[in-house]
Amino acid sequence: MKLGMVTYNMGKDMDCPALIKFCKETGLQGVELRTTHAHGVELDLTKEQRAEVKKLWADSGIEIAGLGSTYEFHSKDPAEVKKNIEGAIAYAQLAADVGAPGIKVRPNGLRDDVPPEQTCEQIGNALKQVATFAAGIGIQVRLEVHGKGSSDPKYIRKMMDFADHPNALVCWNSNTEEQDANGSIQANFDLLKDKIALAHITEIGVYQYPWQQLFDNLKAINFKGYCLAEIAYNPEPERFMKYYRTLFDLYAGNYKYPQPKA
Repeated sequence: MKLGMVTYNMGKDMDCPALIKFCKETGLQGVELRTTHAHGVELDLTKEQRAEVKKLWADSGIEIAGLGSTYEFHSKDPAEVKKNIEGAIAYAQLAADVGAPGIKVRPNGLRDDVPPEQTCEQIGNALKQVATFAAGIGIQVRLEVHGKGSSDPKYIRKMMDFADHPNALVCWNSNTEEQDANGSIQANFDLLKDKIALAHITEIGVYQYPWQQLFDNLKAINFKGYCLAEIAYNPEPERFMKYYRTLFDLYAGNYKYPQPKA
């Protein structure tokens, strides 16, 4: 598995060259470019600008781990859902154009006027449309375990089942709600382990989540994707992320000294 970062929030004020430089200095392998941040990789880029972004990152040796959108499919308004589906499809095309392997979408809650399963079906049906298009251009669609109520893994599992598409995948989000009464994530991880394409991780240096259990489970499913640090800004970002990198290597069983030369 590989370590990268989400631009939310550590890198929200960095443009693409600054992000690349930061990753090289701190041992990160890739970045999820979350929409609205200073990197500027957005839908309004021209064909030529998209090609420039792709070349910049390809030449750098640092990967775009994915594009992080805020498209969501739980609205009561069918027109709003349709707009988000169309936006996510356009975002998948953007990902293909700039050399990103996937996009992140999300549920952002459950409707309060219908049973949860009906919202899950609505989200799953929308997700299937996006996943079907994106599969045709080689882009993964990763549904973040996110939102009030909708972040419950049992509902994410239902969304996956309603989507019923091999390209409808999951972004594990390291929410404290994933733990049972004993602090374990095992049952919830098992619900989604066949669909995990990406993982967001937070403060791995803090006793707030069973980090070792998460990394052991990811290793058990032979996870080769990105674990992306989604953390608050630190006034010493380079120094902080070097510590973070070391902790990640220890949890993942990859710690070596001296580090092999690139």
